[in-house]
Amino acid sequence: MNILTPRPNPIVAALYTLRDLDVDVAVLHGPSGCGFRAARLLEEDGMKVVTTSMTEEDLIFGASDKLIEVLKEVEELFSPKLIGVVGSCVSMIIGENVKKAINDSGLKEKAFFVEIHGCMGANTRGAIETLKAAMDFGLIDEKEYQRQTKMLLLATEVESNKGMAKSKYTRPLRGDELREVADYIIKKLKEDKKIAVVLNAKKETAYLFADILIAINLASKKHGGQIINVGNLSTDVGLLRIRRYAQDIKNNLEKNGITIDHISGGMDEYPVAGKNAIEYLKDKDFDLLVAVGIPQALPVIYKDSIAATNGPREVEPLKEEGYRYVTVEIASHSTVMGSRDIVLSELGDAIRKAAGIQ
Repeated sequence: MNILTPRPNPIVAALYTLRDLDVDVAVLHGPSGCGFRAARLLEEDGMKVVTTSMTEEDLIFGASDKLIEVLKEVEELFSPKLIGVVGSCVSMIIGENVKKAINDSGLKEKAFFVEIHGCMGANTRGAIETLKAAMDFGLIDEKEYQRQTKMLLLATEVESNKGMAKSKYTRPLRGDELREVADYIIKKLKEDKKIAVVLNAKKETAYLFADILIAINLASKKHGGQIINVGNLSTDVGLLRIRRYAQDIKNNLEKNGITIDHISGGMDEYPVAGKNAIEYLKDKDFDLLVAVGIPQALPVIYKDSIAATNGPREVEPLKEEGYRYVTVEIASHSTVMGSRDIVLSELGDAIRKAAGIQ
């Protein structure tokens, strides 16, 4: 089946994965506008992103000399410890010898090449190729590469089976009214119901989705009810940056007097952490499930359930899966960039207002 819905790009996934590897500068060997939005966001998160600004003339004569020049300029401007060079549709189609250019720049000890372009399929392919290049460069070992590859392939499977890629075309929707959803949660708390909150978020987006968990717990302290907190917040698995995210969030939860009852996995393990969460909850006899982050990765959807996602195109598939309410955190990616603390979510804000919490 041809998927007509626009999908994330392997080049962008490669850039984000370089960020996760704590690369200082990413050099995109392609036109200046390639991956522009992602590049702008990633710079807010501390990684410099530059391009070689390839032109129509470069399609004919090549741009290896331009890449060498840019690499030398990057060294002079930023003195980076680590550089990732990412291919693009343009440079890969004309067959640029990027590895030779890196060698000729004199920076082969700190720069490595990710051979990727936008026509390579699922966006996760970009992440996998980046991790392979990082392994070959000595940044991660083969065991970590294999673990991450498994997670990425499972993530692709989740989207194909239960997410935006399950249909030929998925329309973008804004989801249910936030106040209506918040009022429903407060109603359940006032009825002394038991609510299971599952944080199953992807990496840095957990800084925002964890706020929903906090808001529900704070509302429970005021209005009653019981809360079971589950989260993919393991600090024992994943790249160092990703573990830092988990530790930041756990520290913030502790400051708010909130305990996670069950750790379902790491922050890059959301494809399996959702299953682990449901396995833990299966005999807990709760009344309402609130799944935030990547709710489509939960294998069982209970009749009374709420999903909070960051993708407008996830709303329809989640409704089809059986969620009573689906809300969208539309600005999640831009909001969390550069953060080391939990940030206010739209649903969390609505819950606080409905609960009368200032």
